Formats: sequence, structure tokens, C-alpha cells
Amino acid sequence: MTQVLMTRNKAKRSSGDMPIYKSYALHNYRNIPQIQRLPEELLFDIEVVAQVFPFKANSYVINELIRWDDVPNDPMFKLTFPQRDMLLPHHYERIASLLKRQADKSELNEAVNQIRIELNPHPAGQMEYNVPLFNGMRLTGLQHKYSQTVLFFPSQGQTCHAYCSFCFRWPQFVGMDEYKFAMKETELLIDYLRAHPEVTDLLFTGGDPMIMSTRVFENYINALLEANLPHLRTIRLGTKALSFWPYKFLHGDDADRLLAVLRRIVESGKHLAIMAHFSHPRELSTRAVRKAIRRLRSIGAQIRTQSPILRHINDDADVWARMWQRQVELGCVPYYMFVVRDTGAQHYFGVPLARAWQIFHDAYMQVSGLARTVRGPSMSATPGKIQVSGITEIHGEKVFVLTMLQARKPELVLKPFFAKYNEDALWIDELEPAFAEKFIFEN
Repeated sequence: MTQVLMTRNKAKRSSGDMPIYKSYALHNYRNIPQIQRLPEELLFDIEVVAQVFPFKANSYVINELIRWDDVPNDPMFKLTFPQRDMLLPHHYERIASLLKRQADKSELNEAVNQIRIELNPHPAGQMEYNVPLFNGMRLTGLQHKYSQTVLFFPSQGQTCHAYCSFCFRWPQFVGMDEYKFAMKETELLIDYLRAHPEVTDLLFTGGDPMIMSTRVFENYINALLEANLPHLRTIRLGTKALSFWPYKFLHGDDADRLLAVLRRIVESGKHLAIMAHFSHPRELSTRAVRKAIRRLRSIGAQIRTQSPILRHINDDADVWARMWQRQVELGCVPYYMFVVRDTGAQHYFGVPLARAWQIFHDAYMQVSGLARTVRGPSMSATPGKIQVSGITEIHGEKVFVLTMLQARKPELVLKPFFAKYNEDALWIDELEPAFAEKFIFEN
């Protein structure tokens, strides 16, 4: 039906204390022993929502991160397993009724795809504005939104070890090929970089590039290093592997080879940045993740951490302060608190901007200067990354103070501007300019 239903069940064992790797999706999730103890009503909710949103978990998430005695309230369960309220009530009822009467597959697919299209599958102008045109060809495996940074979507990295339920790139994983970014043509990537000397940073993203075998990943890296691109100074890897499968960096020949490839990047003189996604302190609590972080740092990689603020999962200042402090203790650099993007289940996970800023502020007060490298709350919107810098009163009017941390128009970066206070607004398009007819990016 969808790519969700076709995820293979993997099982492999390596040396040392690496556990068996098993992958679960909708077609086999009832094989999870802990799932079998849950109420049938909850299992049906999972099946309904997983028709629309991607679902995938693995044995590490299930055995080491989720506290099953607290399900369904456990934050790691909510982070990885579909929740009923991720669908709007009328969408839920539509899919539930089709499943109950065992509707024809084509009828179910049609309903599912109609719902997906209504959920803004590619926000922030990703398709319209970010995909570059090069020699008359749209490079659908690249995004180039900010002049210094190019995003690269390797075709074999377009899945993950487990899917975050909030993921704004959910269309990548549900078979909507017309909404998918992916490219394997390394030559085109290098030609594009050579033609754009303003680019200093290349971000491998997806999906998760750390789902690829080291052999495939190594081919990309070797080609980039051999291309002799002096203006390319930083290679970033956007990954959730440290959270969902830290053994990727720990055990076996593939892990040793991967560390050797990463070390080669550092030894070439380029900066290697691991853009790690940690959404809850529990993801930093296992022995495996601590060892993986130490191993990556030992070869000269810098680990920067980021996550959106998520209702039901981490919308608590103490949680964020604890997470930032632990990241610093482990040698990571807190980087971003994002706002949930205006796509998919934003209505379920979104935190109003006013509350998000208050949580950020209260968490920020609890940590030392070493953790105050973090920026946020930040909206990755069409014009750029918009930070809610504060809430204040000017001439008797309560307003949001906003700042462009990144912008399609670089001259707008760090210029403050104002929006009328709205305690319910979740996104920039729900705000109105204050003291001006337009926001600065609308000119």
C-alpha cells in the first residue's frame, strides 16, 4: 500500500554487546511482545494513523528507550508510534470506517492520498524555491535555500532507523514520489558545487544518511574529497542514528570503516559536523549512545544537537534544561530549538509561539553559558529561519520580537522586527506585523 507497509524486517548480529537489530513497521508491529499487551483500541488507532503517516521502529527504540509501563503516555512512545490525535477527527473517522468495512485497497489509497495532500506535504517552499536549476535541469536531490549551504539527499539514505512521529519530511517515506527529494548522481552534485564557490557547507540529509552502508557512504565522500573543492569547508551529517541506533558507530567492521571514513574528512582539513537530533533526555541516557558520542568525538567530529519543541513530548523547560546540560557534559554543542513546521500533524505537536518562547526562556535560565549556544525557538519558514527573540511591550502594545537567523535575502539576517502578540499562533503566517504594514521579508 505504501512504503510503510514494505519495510523489511532485518536481523543481524555483530561482535561485542551489539543487540539483534529488528525493524518494525505496520505489517509486522504486532510481533513486538510489548505491543501485544496493549488494548486493542490503541492498536487500531495505530493502524488507522499509520495509513497516512509513516511508521517504523526498531529493537533499540523498543527495548531501550520506551518505558512500556507508562504507555501510552511515555514521551518516547509518542515520539515513535502513531497517535490517534495526529489525524484530525474527520480524517480519522474516514480512514477508520474504510478499515472497518475492509474497503478495497484502491479506495483506501485514494482516501489516504487525499488526506496527505491536505496536510501541506512540503512546507516552506521546498519544492517551489529550494530545488536548484542547473544546466537546464532541476536537481531534485538538492536544496539550496541559503547561499553558503547546500542540502544533499542521497538516494540510498531516504529512510531512517525509526521514524519520528512529528517528522516534517514524512512525504519522503510514504511513496509520494512527486514529493520526494533524492539524488545519487555524485557527478552532478560536484559539478553544482564547483559552479557555486559561495557554498562552504554541504549537508547530507534525508531520511538519514547514516542508514546507508559505509561502502555506499564512502563512495560519496571519496568523490567529494577527490574533487578538490577548496571552498567546501564543512561536511554536515543530519542524523538521528545516535538516538535510534548508536551501534552504527560502535561495533563490527562496518562501524570501524565508517569511523575511518569520517576521520578522513577531518584529516583532509574539512570540518565534520554531526547534526544530531535529540528530542528527549532519555535518548542520551543509554550506555550505547554515550560510547558512540565519545567515539565520534575521538576522530575530530563536532556534534551539534537540535530538535523541535513538541507538545506531549518535551514541552517542559526542565526537560530542555536537563537535555542541554547533559549534551554539554557529553561534549556536544546545543544548537537549535525549532518550532514544529506547518505540515502533517502540526495541530497535535505544535506549541504556541508564546509558550515556546517562555519554555525556551525558562530552560535557558537554568543552564550555564556553555549550553547557551542554543538558538530558538526558530521557525524554518519560507523566507528563512525566524527566531522568537522575546515578548515585550512597546508604546502600550504587547508584541513578539522576531529576528531572522537565516534568510533567503542575506541582508535581512539579524534585523529585528515585530509582530502583534497572539497567544494562540503556532506559525509566522498566523501573526500580523506590528508598527508596519508588512513584515520585513514581504518587501
